Amino acid sequence: MPKFFVEKEDFKDGYILIKDEDAIHINSVLRMKINDEIICCDNNSNDYRCLITQLDKKLVKASILEKFKNENEPSIKVTLYQGISKGERMELTIQKCVEGGIDKIVPVITDYTAVNFKGKEEKKIKRWNKISESAAKQCGRGKIPVVENIMNFKDAVNYALKYNENIIFPYEKEEENSLKNAVKSIISGSIAVFIGPEGGFSQEEIQFIKEKGIKTISLGKRILRTETAGLVTLVIILYELEDSYNFNKQEL
Repeated sequence: MPKFFVEKEDFKDGYILIKDEDAIHINSVLRMKINDEIICCDNNSNDYRCLITQLDKKLVKASILEKFKNENEPSIKVTLYQGISKGERMELTIQKCVEGGIDKIVPVITDYTAVNFKGKEEKKIKRWNKISESAAKQCGRGKIPVVENIMNFKDAVNYALKYNENIIFPYEKEEENSLKNAVKSIISGSIAVFIGPEGGFSQEEIQFIKEKGIKTISLGKRILRTETAGLVTLVIILYELEDSYNFNKQEL
């Protein structure tokens, strides 16, 4: 059943209004009709089964048949601090990490970032958020993970230290600390994952995070592409911790 995210102000008494691009999609692409059913989401893990009662070119009205909790959101909040990569690689990273269960994405300019968005940051962020929205619809998420404004590396590290209780920092030259052991040490709290762009992180950046008390970890013997590393790290974290987090919540 097609799914659409709806703004708070578009929830009315017993019905929902779907506007603009989504309304056009319902009419022109999906070719839905009166009495067809859709799922609407309030971007806060609440889904609504709805019946289409009015169809106009840029406005669809749907009556609410049922409200239920979306069960597809991970209990663990993981933020990806992604070194900005070239073109489709960045877009692929966003798409797949949203499908994988990421909570939020922060694009980061690092020493080895090879793209320049000067003057086009707002346009890029808008596009990246549209990619996140499309991926969230496709995989049945209960929220659209936000792609935040672009940060430079040092600001991103300080931001993560302030807002994330745990930091996972994969580095291809790390030989002792493994992701498995790092994940085992996490008991609770949100998690930040830092992934470098195509060239990885510079020695100066590694020195900076170590001075901040952050340890680097290894993802294994194989060096992963930037568009692969974030997703792999995310999936391992969720796989290892999801059950234990849910167990702890039940205990509380």
